[in-house]
Amino acid sequence: MYSDKENVLQTVALLCAHGIREAVICPGSRNTPLAVSLVECSDVETYAVTDERSAGFFALGRALESRCAVAVCCTSGTALLNLHPAVAEAFYQQVPLVVLSADRPGAWIGQKDGQTVPQPDVFGGLVRRSVSLPEIRSDEDRWYCNRLLNEALLETDHHVKGPVHINIPLSEPLFGFGEERLPEVRTIRRHNALNERLSADMTASKRPMIVLGQQFEGDLLLPEGVVCLSEHTGNHPQGTIRNFDALLYTLGEKERTAFAPDLLITLGGHIVSKRLKEFLRKHPPLRHWDLDPTGRIEDLFRTLTDVVEVDDPRTILSQLSLKGDPAFYARWEERSRAISAPCFPYSEMAAVGALMGQLPQGAVLHLANSSVVRYAQLFEVDSSVEVHCNRGTSGIEGSLSTAVGYAAASHRPNFMVIGDLSFFYDMNGLWNGHLNPNLRLMLLNNGGGEIFHILPGIGMTPLKDRYVAASHTTRAEGWARECGFEYVAVTCDEELKDAVRRLTSEEKFPRPLFVEVFTRKEEDARLLKMYYHQLK
Repeated sequence: MYSDKENVLQTVALLCAHGIREAVICPGSRNTPLAVSLVECSDVETYAVTDERSAGFFALGRALESRCAVAVCCTSGTALLNLHPAVAEAFYQQVPLVVLSADRPGAWIGQKDGQTVPQPDVFGGLVRRSVSLPEIRSDEDRWYCNRLLNEALLETDHHVKGPVHINIPLSEPLFGFGEERLPEVRTIRRHNALNERLSADMTASKRPMIVLGQQFEGDLLLPEGVVCLSEHTGNHPQGTIRNFDALLYTLGEKERTAFAPDLLITLGGHIVSKRLKEFLRKHPPLRHWDLDPTGRIEDLFRTLTDVVEVDDPRTILSQLSLKGDPAFYARWEERSRAISAPCFPYSEMAAVGALMGQLPQGAVLHLANSSVVRYAQLFEVDSSVEVHCNRGTSGIEGSLSTAVGYAAASHRPNFMVIGDLSFFYDMNGLWNGHLNPNLRLMLLNNGGGEIFHILPGIGMTPLKDRYVAASHTTRAEGWARECGFEYVAVTCDEELKDAVRRLTSEEKFPRPLFVEVFTRKEEDARLLKMYYHQLK
């Protein structure tokens, strides 16, 4: 019988799934759930060695002979430290070892309890990957545990072989052994090219979908008749569905399954849409390939099954002979076309839409984080416009400075749309001697963080309005003029139309242009909620 500890069961199941067939076991009480489960597993040959220092080198010798990864299991405390010499030798000889260390719960580390030392990352740079598993109490814990185990085990043989460390906290009681079999577990595989199994997945797929994340360079040759989703920050809008966030909002619960893919292919960087993340997590595909030049495990949708490591992920798309069911493609295309471009009364959204609709060809559009980048996704943009946003960490700091730096190095017209909190946080971005006349800035000033008024459940009281949404009455006019901008204030629809015409004019300005659009955040929030309500 196996241990009833879920993180132990996942560990043993994934050791087997990744082809690890030998384990050296050292004695102890904290690692008893793991030791018994390894011995119980008929797919793993186990060897008992009392001294951890010797056990590590014994495992090293077996791995050298077999050229396959070997696990070594120890209890908590200084037992783990005794494996350090063998781990160091394995690292420099590039030998695959899997160190499995039982640990006390984190709450008891450093509290004068027995056999407690800080075990995560104890080997520093002498392992290729170090993870500490959660104790599983929720579905998210279960997914996280599975992901960490896959990450670590894949690193035993990624470009070069070497040791990895998997730390496993275990709470008492330790000695429940009521499980008759190991669980079914997701096994993530890494490939350096398309292979027969991936090609079989591709051929069998009836509902393939490609999701393009943030990327800036090069063109994509997309397979015809395949659902391809991309946000403006993907910079490859031709042939893709860009209004998918609004589209997903229109789907009733019963029809969502019909829009879910059975094969998901992802490449590029970050995705803004929370709705897409929630949709794919609730309706996971059978297979999910991530095309990535580094081979990293990045499991945004909790669905990853395969990482295809290629120098340029874009080139592989032209090799895909995806076909699928034409009805699936038609379903997405028809629903996308049925969603009209929104027409907002005077508001922040109206300002963003007006500017995006008149951007000159070949321009660069910089979007600040939070509300602005989400507003932009509601509107179409010319395919020649290059779109940038600091989505690496999605912070509000630095959006303005990044745009100023880009414009200073560019000969094209550069447009920046930014909210008031992002602007005033980074207003020193205008305090330098490198402002070019090709920079045209639109500040949306509604007196605070508008996004906090549309987040479900937040309930803005006057207290939260001050401390969460950071309400203010600040204007940018004085600072904009001081920094050398031509300044225009906008308070109504007619003024907005005039300001956008001036912003997008092909006339060469002697100074950079600054347009400050004043709206009311409560009204902006009301109009946005009304728009999404009408979509349903």
